[in-house]
Order: sequence, then structure tokens, then C-alpha cells
Amino acid sequence: MEIKKVGVLGCGTMGAGICEIVARSGYKVVFKEVDEARVDEGLERIKHSIDRGVSSGKMSEEERAQVLSRISGSTVMSSLADADLVVEAVPEFPHIKRKAFRELDETLSPDAIIATNTSSLSVIELAVATQRPERVLGIHFFNPAPVMQLVELVKTVTSAPDVVQAAKSFVESLGKTPVVCRDRAGFIGNLLLFPYLNEAVKLLDAGFASREDIDAAMRLGAGHPIGPLALLDLVGLDSCAEILESLHRQFEHQRYIPSPAFRHLVTAGYLGRKTGKGFYTYEEPDAPRVVADNRSGAAFTSAEQTNDITSVGIVGTGVMATGIAEVAAAAGFDVVLRGRSKDSLRTARERIEKSTQRAVDKGKVPAEQRGETLRRISFTDTLEQAAMTGLVIESVAEDMALKKQIFAALDKAAPPETLLATGTSSLPVVEMAAATSRPDKVMGLHFFNPANLMKLVEIVRTVATSAQALVDAEAAVIKMGKHAVFCGDRAGFIVNRLLFPYLNDAVKMLEEGYASAEDIDTAMRLGCRHPMGPIELIDLVGLDVTLEILKSLHAEFREDAFKPSPLLDYMVQAGYLGRKAGQGFFAY
Repeated sequence: MEIKKVGVLGCGTMGAGICEIVARSGYKVVFKEVDEARVDEGLERIKHSIDRGVSSGKMSEEERAQVLSRISGSTVMSSLADADLVVEAVPEFPHIKRKAFRELDETLSPDAIIATNTSSLSVIELAVATQRPERVLGIHFFNPAPVMQLVELVKTVTSAPDVVQAAKSFVESLGKTPVVCRDRAGFIGNLLLFPYLNEAVKLLDAGFASREDIDAAMRLGAGHPIGPLALLDLVGLDSCAEILESLHRQFEHQRYIPSPAFRHLVTAGYLGRKTGKGFYTYEEPDAPRVVADNRSGAAFTSAEQTNDITSVGIVGTGVMATGIAEVAAAAGFDVVLRGRSKDSLRTARERIEKSTQRAVDKGKVPAEQRGETLRRISFTDTLEQAAMTGLVIESVAEDMALKKQIFAALDKAAPPETLLATGTSSLPVVEMAAATSRPDKVMGLHFFNPANLMKLVEIVRTVATSAQALVDAEAAVIKMGKHAVFCGDRAGFIVNRLLFPYLNDAVKMLEEGYASAEDIDTAMRLGCRHPMGPIELIDLVGLDVTLEILKSLHAEFREDAFKPSPLLDYMVQAGYLGRKAGQGFFAY
């Protein structure tokens, strides 16, 4: 069917955005509101958005006039009678939406399509309120609709294929990217996003890390455009809590129960940016700038002075070990890199030489500076020589027995004041600390790969790590040009603890046939502005690495969310390990 005229029921923030993008694409659109005052507000909201486009040079005055001429508002349902498609965008209350669908069904022609813009409610429950459930589906625009590229097309068990195809063609005509999914609370974007957001709140609630460090970790360690707590403030804590409640009503899983912090903040009226207070405090309501308050927990350290570290020992010759050695030497530290054999040391030296040469070739580093960096690195096959430094970072395979053996040997060889750190990404740091006589001077320093490019370092404190050791380690990390975040000694620390259950959820979604790998990735790239979709990210990280991290998380927390998807296990057994094997969820 051909869609010529579009109706929009409701002209709040989402309704106005939908009206604007539809009119800008050449369609006539009429919206219906409850009274004249709301009609005027809706028109003003649309004009204000379009005027911003004119002032920024994205639209001419002539185009503005043409777009506005295609939009009209009304207070009567009959104004929508000749619409070929109506998008419902009223408040997220089932009884209000069902009533609206009954009225639309009575008003529209039998061939008209009725769509809901709901972000979390069951579409089939709205469809059965009509006499045309086969012509009902979800068309979920993301906010702000004129800007966001993604639209989720939600088909129910009754949605006719030609209706889904007509809706898909319509969305594409708006210049948007549609992804098709089945009718399930949260669809793709929210179903993957909100458990991750809720877990971040739980970490904060438990005192595991500060709000600033949680957000910085996910921005710098996972490449997310905004941290989870800042994102909750942006969306609105009341709206987020309601979406989680909706997910819990459908799936009855504990991970969808909003963290108690939601209830406390919402009860206090701290709803996020729109009220000026949420997890953060803002300059004023609806302002983006964060201001200082007394609720920050940014510092876990409280030493009177910092002990200057001038030398760093690296135990290991792998990619991470050589990357950390390069970063430390470039920052002015004298570096001693220890390997088990002459061959491994030669490989490590060659890797550092190639990496630093690439930096010169790209114009990032002068040739003289490269020479100074290389001169600061010495190579040895004895642990004792690496131990005679101010800070030793262990970066060997993720084998606890091997790591404990190394820490015990370092403890005997190193001066009493030397700090000992592990670069583990998932193993308990306290077990390594217990293998020494100086647990107060042991912590985790989790660099991210590639170490010379990634800005984040997680500083992991055990129950025994002293404040002085943390302060000194932080100073060393900052001198290396990195952003340090503090967290407790739990499997996954911050980034992996939040990231890998989300990746696991995406695999489960794919395993259930809920949506294709391409649509899952598209939804998270365009809907949440992640730099990479979860499925392609697993291929990049490696399916085997992902599986092992999830096993580590599941062993510590014993939660179903951390239990690896069977599909992930089967693919690893088949040798489909991702990009490095040429085949993962995608072929390379």
C-alpha cells in the first residue's frame, strides 16, 4: 500500500519529533491532542525545533515554510480519518494506549495501519484492542526523532507481512534505518541497554566504585559516548525505572528489578537533568553542565603525600606487556622488561620497535623521542632485575597458579617499598596479594588493549591495599598519560563486569532468533551510539576470550546473567573464534 497522509496521536516530545521528520520527508501530517492549549504547545515545539535547523544552516527559510505547511493540529479524532498510517505517541500507560487504539480503530479506514511508538509495552496487547490486529505493529522512533537514525519495527504474531513491508518502506523514505524485531518488552535497544544501566546503579549502590569512575570507565574502556549513570540522568530516572518495571513484569527476572537507588532518588524528586538533580547535580533543570555536590565519591585514597616512582618493571612479553612497557618508557620511566627466554625477549623488542616506528611514520612522535623511549627499556630474563624497580606490573597469562608463583618470587626479590601490581582482567587480585608478605602494597592495574592507545586504567584495590599504595599507583598511571579509575576487587572490575553480560544478552537474543546479528548491531550503534555493535565486538575481542570472562564472572557471582550462552560455547568448540580465526558470528 502507498502511504500519503500520516497521523500522529499525541504531540509531546516524541510526537512533535515524529511530525517534524515526517513533514520534512514530504508527507502531509496531522496530529491530534486533547485540547487547543496542547495543540498550540505541540506546534510551538515543532516550530522551535525547525527554527534551530534554520539557525544552524541545515534548512532554508523556504524549506521551513514548506515543512510547516504540511503540518496541522486538531483536537478531534476524526481529523485522522483519512490517514493511511497513524503513529500513536501518548504516555506509556497501557490503559491510555488501549483506549486510543480502540478509538483509532473506529475512526480509520479498514486499510489504514495503526502503529505505536511505545518503547517498552507489549504491542500485541494494543493490537487486540482493535478489529484489525493484522494491521498493527510497533514503529519505535528514538529520541530525538529528527536526529536519531534508528527505528525499531516491532511485528506481533498477527502483523501481516505486507504491513511490515509497507512500514519498512515508509521508515526508509524518512531517511531512517529500520531494524525488524519481534514483540517483546524492550525490543532490541532497551532490552540490551537497561540491564546494563541497572547493573551500573547496583555497582554504585554497593560502593564498588564512584559515579565518576563508573562513567569514565565505560566511556574510555568501552568507547560509549556517555557513561551509564549520566545516561540515566539524561533519559530521566522515573522513565528508566518504569522501563525496568515493564521488563520485569514480562520476564520476571531479578536483574530487571530497579536498584533501590532509583526509588530513593525518584521519591526525592531527583529525576535527572530535567529536574537539575539525579545521580549528578546540574547547573539548572535541563542544563547539561554538571556542578559539584556533596554526593561525589570520586576518591578512595587519602594519603598525605605521593612517593615518586621513577622505574617500572614489567613481567611478561605478550602484547599487553610490551604495550605497557612502551607507554611507561614514553612517559619517562626507566623500564625493565622480563621474559622467560631469549626468543620471547627478542619478539618483545621487535614488537616495541615496530609499534614506536608506526607512531613516527604517522607523525605522532618525533624520531628523536622514539629513540629516547627505546633507550629507557632494558630487557632481562631474570625476575630479580625487574623486581629492583619502584613498581612491578605482572602481565602474564591468566593462570592463577602461575601468577601467585610470580608474586611470591617478586616479594622475595623486590625492595620492601616496591609496589606489586597485576594486569589481570578478571582474576581475584587478593589471591596474588596473599602470596606475598606485603599485601598492603599489592593492587591491580588493568590496562586496556592496545595499551598505547586506550586511555583507561582500572586501579583495583583489595581489602588489604593501603591508601598510600593507591595514591602512588595513581600518580604513576597519570604520569603515563592515562585516566585512572578505582574499583573493588571483584571479577570483571568495572568495564568487564558491565560490558560482558550485555554482550552475553546479545548472543542470547541471536540464539533465540529474536533478531538478526546485523539488526542487533545496527540497533545498538544507531540507537545507543555505541562505536560497535555487540556481536561484532565479540568477534573483535574473540569468542574464546568472551567465553572465559563470562565463566569467570559466573563463577564469582553465580548469576544467570553471567552464565555464557550455549551458542557461544558451541561456536568456540567449533573453532569460530572471531576475526582472528576468520570466522565468528560474521565471516571475514
